[in-house]
Amino acid sequence: MGPSTSLLDRIESIPRRELYFFALYRVLIATLLAALVFSPLTPFAGEAHRPLLAKAVAVAYLLVSLALLLWGRSERWLQSIVFGSVLVDIVAATLLSHALPGASAGISMSLLFNIAAAALLLPLARAMMLALLASIASVTEYIWQAFEGSDNLRTLAELAMFVTSYLALAFISYQIGSRTRRTQQLADRRSAEVANLFEVNELIIRRMRTGVLVVDAAGQITLVNEAASALLGDSEDDSGAEPQSLANASPELSRRLQRWRSGWQEEEQPLQLIPDQPEVLPRFARLLADSDLTLVFLDDTSVVSKRAESLTLSTLGRFSASLAHEIRNPLAAINYATQLLEESEHIGDADRRLLQIIHQQCQRTNGIVESVLAMARRERANPENLDLAAFVRRFVLEYKQTLSQDTDSLEVIIREPSVPALMDSRHLHQVLTALVHNALKYGRVAEEPARVRIRVASGERNAVIDVMDRGPGIPDAIAAQLFRPFYTTSEHGTGLGLYIARELCRANQAQLDYVSVPGGGACFRLTLSTPKTAFTAQGR
Repeated sequence: MGPSTSLLDRIESIPRRELYFFALYRVLIATLLAALVFSPLTPFAGEAHRPLLAKAVAVAYLLVSLALLLWGRSERWLQSIVFGSVLVDIVAATLLSHALPGASAGISMSLLFNIAAAALLLPLARAMMLALLASIASVTEYIWQAFEGSDNLRTLAELAMFVTSYLALAFISYQIGSRTRRTQQLADRRSAEVANLFEVNELIIRRMRTGVLVVDAAGQITLVNEAASALLGDSEDDSGAEPQSLANASPELSRRLQRWRSGWQEEEQPLQLIPDQPEVLPRFARLLADSDLTLVFLDDTSVVSKRAESLTLSTLGRFSASLAHEIRNPLAAINYATQLLEESEHIGDADRRLLQIIHQQCQRTNGIVESVLAMARRERANPENLDLAAFVRRFVLEYKQTLSQDTDSLEVIIREPSVPALMDSRHLHQVLTALVHNALKYGRVAEEPARVRIRVASGERNAVIDVMDRGPGIPDAIAAQLFRPFYTTSEHGTGLGLYIARELCRANQAQLDYVSVPGGGACFRLTLSTPKTAFTAQGR
């Protein structure tokens, strides 16, 4: 299996044009020999020892050479064709050398090229076999001439030189051909690797979230990735289209590029390329030191802001966790001292009211500390298959035990017997608790009881949980800030409840949004992945 496979690889790596030129050279030599035999130039080659043999061999050799030129270029039978054709060359050269003793040196010399070319294309064993056969044929022809007593008998030194040349040239040519083939295979592998790397780099550049443009000296866009195409307002793939002018795509960006090329410092102000698109901060760099091509990076300021906010919150979370541990001890002491003072009989009503305020603020501060610690030590999400219908029913039954039956109400609306979804059950319980608590606290009008409904439904690709109230609703200005950390409109709120709830949803590949209700009230929508959707996304 190994030798045949390597042989097939060697055969497939040989171009057909090498076979063609080899056969063409043979036709040229056969034509010259035929012309030498049949033309008036025959006397210049010396007296023919056997004229009929010379004519017959010349004609036959020319016909065989033409046949090999027409039908002898099959790469599948490369070795057989080369080996057989060189055998024909050896036989023809031997017979013509015997028939034309005066031209034997030239004929033997022309055979050197045939053996060298065959050694380039054949394995070492076959190449040396051809050289050995050519040597044996030369010795045989010499003995034949000596036996017949020819006057044009070549010297033994000449014979030895040709025999040595056949063997040495076959070996050297094989080494050169073998090294050439290895170099070609290495070049093919490197070419394939470079092509693969080019495709990978192109894919990476096209899928980068940062917009990337390549602009030439004339201001034409020669390359644009998907992010830059979207920022420029061009959703189609223009990789195969004609280069577009940067001045037409974005005049302001073209102006900044010209200023940068003229040596001006880059402007730090964000730039909006087209309406309804986020602002970008352009950066410029030369593709090569001596190149006129310029790389233009379009950094989405919203993405940069989110990264900065994420880093800030991460740092703030670690700092807040350390600070919260230091606050809890003196806070517990203040709270305990307040309770002891409240039990004293010598405290007046006014002072007792102050102690109540201290106790309430201690509880509020402790709530902030607990929220910060919960945010800092949040465990990694472990999504599991849940039946939302059963889960929400159990949650409502447990939560109702803390409600007064005469005031607030909590209802569940589920029209399907089973709603599958993927989420960490502990995180889902924490999110629902925060949403229902806010709805019961803020979802009331004046002194009326709060009415909260939890609706569970399944869509084509997701499952949805809506927590709705019938309160006054949330103004648009406040709704835009709802999920920001430490943002609250209540004196007793921490501003971390909704932020932690959304972070828990993100950790589970879920989404938490506020949905405005035209008829009044507020609705927080939790969108969860279903097992089928997660499996499809993983398969892709």
